[in-house]
Amino acid sequence: MKAVMLRDMRTRFFNHGLGFLLVSLWPLAHMLILIGIYTILGRYAPYGQSLQVFFLTGLIPTLTFMYISRFMAFSLILNKPMLAFPVVKVLDVMAARAVLEILAAFVTLFFAFVILLLLGDDPFPRDPFQALYAYLSVLLLAIGAGSVASVITMFFRFFSTIYSLSMIIVYILSGTLFLASALPESIIYPLSFNPILHGVEWMRTAYYEGYSTRVLDKQYLILFGLTSLCIGLGMERMLRRIMLEG
Repeated sequence: MKAVMLRDMRTRFFNHGLGFLLVSLWPLAHMLILIGIYTILGRYAPYGQSLQVFFLTGLIPTLTFMYISRFMAFSLILNKPMLAFPVVKVLDVMAARAVLEILAAFVTLFFAFVILLLLGDDPFPRDPFQALYAYLSVLLLAIGAGSVASVITMFFRFFSTIYSLSMIIVYILSGTLFLASALPESIIYPLSFNPILHGVEWMRTAYYEGYSTRVLDKQYLILFGLTSLCIGLGMERMLRRIMLEG
């Protein structure tokens, strides 16, 4: 597992371990560009006093899921040569990529907090424990969905493209740029099937006192993540021999 992690870090960008920092900078650049566009346009925060903090509460859960699950979807297909070594198991590759992506997500979170502090904002949540629970739940969901996608991609390479494109829909419907509770019930109900929306709403309840949400279902998010992880591990166990034999 350590060998797979080191190989991943060196081969991801520029054949150097430091290139792995770019994995953290991509979502960070995404946040900064979006905040910059809305600031130039003179937009105000839909909730709270700070536009930057409002976007942080939405972008952190959404981008964490998008980047971790998407990169995990490529984990097995990109590290397929490693499976030629008997000591390397399929689960080792999946676990190594999951650990790396989680580390990258925490680095992104650290940089985002530093930048907001430099801009004069307060990025710290009102309820840090609820914010941590929301973040960990999104990590669970990302790893679970990424595990399922990685196994499917080993058999159908085009699925990785479909999965990446589906992230656009997830992003739009996640509530990152709008208040879900401000929408009519006829729109909220279909949106509530998106588990990331619950992660965003959970994070905002940790930041804003008295935040009113008609969407949040913490159990749905956690169960969705656990179920997807179980499915992914089950698929890996059942199809392991076929994947190793190519």
